[in-house]
Amino acid sequence: MEYSKANKISFHQDELNANKLLIAFADRSAEGIMPQDIERFLAGRKIKAATQNRYRALLSLIYRKGIENGKVKINPAKLVKRQTENNTKVRYLLAEEEDRLRDVILDRWPHHIPELEISLHTGMRLSEQYNLQWAWIDFGTRVLTIPRSKHGELRYIPLNDTSINALQATRSQSNASPYVFLNQMGGRLCTPRKWFEDAVDAARIPNYTWHTNRHTFASRLVMAGVDLRTVQELLGHKSITTTMRYAHLAPIHQLAAVQRLCPAADAQLYLSLQKRPTDTTTSTTAI
Repeated sequence: MEYSKANKISFHQDELNANKLLIAFADRSAEGIMPQDIERFLAGRKIKAATQNRYRALLSLIYRKGIENGKVKINPAKLVKRQTENNTKVRYLLAEEEDRLRDVILDRWPHHIPELEISLHTGMRLSEQYNLQWAWIDFGTRVLTIPRSKHGELRYIPLNDTSINALQATRSQSNASPYVFLNQMGGRLCTPRKWFEDAVDAARIPNYTWHTNRHTFASRLVMAGVDLRTVQELLGHKSITTTMRYAHLAPIHQLAAVQRLCPAADAQLYLSLQKRPTDTTTSTTAI
């Protein structure tokens, strides 16, 4: 956990998952845990492939650090097969769904509206947003800096008017804390799950999670005609392949691209062909 806290923005999730692993394997010796034991643990939790992979990665990290520190000699997690994640389906928030969600949040949790706005207008990952500090925001240049992104790299996020207004509204409630998002007790807010999941249920929005806000951000950019390379940069994707999942949302943009192959002379050519008499000599008077 010391290593995770120092090197990973997903530290809080690692901490939660590590506690569950400790409960499951507390009565076992580290070198007595077999790959089959880990597979049974994952299968028994009935969780998605992506979540299984996070548990597997955390266990592998724990054993790797154990090997480096001379505590163990094996890493059984390395022998557990990584699950194939279905990242092709894109779920984004429809306009009518957003209206219902906003109505619910304004009615029950109005102080959380800025969090939703910032998520939808920056596309930040959950861990990036809830680790956000005021020192990372430059209101003059309207740029937000993430010191360490998912891939361990520095990245910059431009802030539009809605994001700026939401941050300013949050700043008035910051209580001199270095962190942007605080709970009602004035402490740091780690995740939005306690209120967001209830809001989604009350708004009757199926298959929607906080991460889907990020898909919504990307989908709306593509549907507005923003090129995929720019979307990749805004999302902080390391590879354009990941961003390509949104390509099908730009039919008008794609049509405009292939339309460039059609010179203006083509229209005149086909018009002249239509006016040209045919070779037939059959009389059509009777018909």
